[in-house]
Amino acid sequence: MSNTVIVTGAAKGIGASIAREFAKAGYNVCINYNTSKKQAQDLQKELQKLGYSCMIYQADVANRKQVDEMIDEVLKRYKSIDVLVNNAGICEYKLFNDITNLDLQKMLDVSVIGTFNVTQSALKKYMINKKDGSIINISSIWGITGASMEVNYSISKSAIIGMSKALAKELGPSNITVNVVAPGMINTDMNAKFTKEELQEIEDSIPLCRIGNTDEVAGVVKFLASKEARYITGQVISPNGGMVI
Repeated sequence: MSNTVIVTGAAKGIGASIAREFAKAGYNVCINYNTSKKQAQDLQKELQKLGYSCMIYQADVANRKQVDEMIDEVLKRYKSIDVLVNNAGICEYKLFNDITNLDLQKMLDVSVIGTFNVTQSALKKYMINKKDGSIINISSIWGITGASMEVNYSISKSAIIGMSKALAKELGPSNITVNVVAPGMINTDMNAKFTKEELQEIEDSIPLCRIGNTDEVAGVVKFLASKEARYITGQVISPNGGMVI
């Protein structure tokens, strides 16, 4: 029986590349999306056309009822959850004094509460009893260093790191690893806020002299789910081109 992976926020960007990476490795891939239905359907068609096993699941990760229903559907179809990748998140570029309570709550709902919901549901319904599995949570370098004009984003990504480290200690006796991938500047839609000149300045500040691509992040995620990484847990791996050392 093939292993099964759930990737949240997998319709596009880093999440879609992660889904492709696991599909190529022979996993049953469960593509979660909330509003990006067409992109999720297009990705499913792409992977199925190549002969890979995948399904799409709509769920707002901040809504526990929808999350539980998604986990139940995955288990009904594939009978296992071997890897969970919490990738769903949002980004906002705003001065601190302009951030409203609603802005902060929305950020926390998706990135932090969403990660909590999906992780707890998967653990309760399958992974704890199986006493095996890998959880990889997607954070950001800004969760490590903080970013000007991205305070609420930095808060959410820092919280994911803290959650992951604590959970790694708790789940270690159950043979479940928990790790964090904290990408640097990656070529995704989130960079649309920058001008061409600003992007060039960012590239010039990176030791490898370029912005990363989503496949490079996906490769790190896939490694952390592999048997070669079974003794790695509670760690933060940051593919950032040397931007943060």
